[in-house]
Amino acid sequence: QVQLVESGGGLVQAGGSLRLSCAASGRTFSPYAMGWFRQAPGKEREFVAAIIWSGGSTYYEDFVKGRFTISRDNAKNTVYLQMNSLKPEDTAVYYCAVTHGGGTGFDSWGQGTQVTVSS
Repeated sequence: QVQLVESGGGLVQAGGSLRLSCAASGRTFSPYAMGWFRQAPGKEREFVAAIIWSGGSTYYEDFVKGRFTISRDNAKNTVYLQMNSLKPEDTAVYYCAVTHGGGTGFDSWGQGTQVTVSS
């Protein structure tokens, strides 16, 4: 089992930036990929970005391309999401997740961190 803890959320004005962190813990950690998802009030959880742990290939949902950057620190078992040019529409609870591959999808989730963007 892997435990994920997100941090770095907060309140910012439109156009501002935040950097989210997700620290993974457990006896062993060898993910295939880690990713970020978000869920706004009244909406379904949606994909934001993901990174392949070995090699660092990244994937982004269209609505964050050019604004968000996902990265990882293998030594620290930590994934980051740098969010720039934030918009009110980005307001949501952001969740970190991990997949070990094998067709199981993302099978471990953090508790989430709130991101609020004001006008």
